[in-house]
Amino acid sequence: MTPTVERTGIKFLPDSTRVLLRPFLPGNDQRVTKVIGRVLSLSSQEVTERLHAVMEEFGGRHTGTENLFETHYKKVAPLGLTDRAPDRERRLLIGSYFTSEYALECAALFNPSIVPHPDQRNLPPGALRFVMSLRATGEGHISSIEFREGVFGADNAISVEPTNRFVNAPEVLSDPNFEKPLFRRKLDEMGFRNGVTDEILDPLPDDFTLQQLGKSIATRRRRASQRPTHEETRALECIHWLARSNYEVAFNPKVPLSERIIFPVSDNESNGIEDARFVQFTDDDGEKTYYATYTAYNGKVILPQILETKDFLNFKVNTLNGRAVQNKGMALFPRKIDGRYAMISRQDGENLFIMSSDNVHFWEDMQPLLRPTYPWEFMQLGNCGSPIETEAGWLLLTHGVGAMRKYCIGAILLDRDDPGKVIGRLAEPLLSPNQNEREGYVPNVVYTCGALVHAGKLVMPYAMSDSASSIAIVALDELLDCLLKSGT
Repeated sequence: MTPTVERTGIKFLPDSTRVLLRPFLPGNDQRVTKVIGRVLSLSSQEVTERLHAVMEEFGGRHTGTENLFETHYKKVAPLGLTDRAPDRERRLLIGSYFTSEYALECAALFNPSIVPHPDQRNLPPGALRFVMSLRATGEGHISSIEFREGVFGADNAISVEPTNRFVNAPEVLSDPNFEKPLFRRKLDEMGFRNGVTDEILDPLPDDFTLQQLGKSIATRRRRASQRPTHEETRALECIHWLARSNYEVAFNPKVPLSERIIFPVSDNESNGIEDARFVQFTDDDGEKTYYATYTAYNGKVILPQILETKDFLNFKVNTLNGRAVQNKGMALFPRKIDGRYAMISRQDGENLFIMSSDNVHFWEDMQPLLRPTYPWEFMQLGNCGSPIETEAGWLLLTHGVGAMRKYCIGAILLDRDDPGKVIGRLAEPLLSPNQNEREGYVPNVVYTCGALVHAGKLVMPYAMSDSASSIAIVALDELLDCLLKSGT
């Protein structure tokens, strides 16, 4: 017995005209120096003409083009041939040579999650404004996070705000804050805490900045009476790595939500920010925070990370830590259970686990929750976003991988007071790829990173074969009834 699924027909399609200006640093320092020298050799008139031609061709495709040229010039300026700073036009022209367009979503726009918008003002009764995150993938299979916004009416009619070609990356804050107890705990976990790291961290306040950390490291190096040992060097490298892996970004409030792009910043995610599972988390005092667990990929290894925001303007990015942080597919419950954070995970790449912790950044405890049982999930079982609280229990969407690497979306129901207990499970997929959804970058896949409930309906955005995305709707009562009747 499976509930009826209504496909809305709404589609979120990749748009290759949405391009981001990124630094372009070819080859090596010698090549950079040669290019700068060639631009410096141009006459003032030639510089003016060349810059005008560049702006005529590319200026209208972006916002803040000249500011980005100036920023990219500063990245290469130390490799120039003169100590005297060029005039503004020449700096901008040099910057343009070290800039390129990156088509963020030319390959795919997929794996969506959805949460209530932080601003619910000026809506008709019964309506809900939402934020949808999407994984955008471009050249080199590098993934980033994009956003869309829209409104669900009381009758579940869906309107989505239109997008334009403009996209904007946030400012990476140059002096982010760190919590010393968390920093120490991570060093302990990695096996790099020692006398050197304690000597650096001890003088710092409980909330310290990157600049303060740098000064403390410099002080430690000045005091060292001899050349640092290999152990000391590795400890310093680890401190730098940990600080770079945890960062903050901020968008200009004037930039519309659909133009905001979170592009990889740290070395950990240099090859992509994958499958962000957003959830609106309500703390014990009623305060709401948006968290997103995602997979950082550097081309060789994956690293689970967590993103935090209250307004979709300012974001903190931190590593997830602890022995229970393994593999992909972490999904945070939307509130604490018995005073502890809870998370669904897939520790071994095959089965579902449930975890709990007293700290959202550190996870040590894990218990098996569910293993592949039905043929459509024999290969792999994972979650499809954060659990959704209902009167009947915690509704958890799952994904199963079966024959021919076919991905389907399923559903289970967890006990509301004891979510480690499964009380309902669909024997058949809730959603399988149909003939219109099975062709794409990765064929035969439907997948979601999070749904929500509104006006008695489960609203489920989903990706189609890792290429584009859509939205499906299911009557919540019918789904819960099927789950309760199915048993475990």
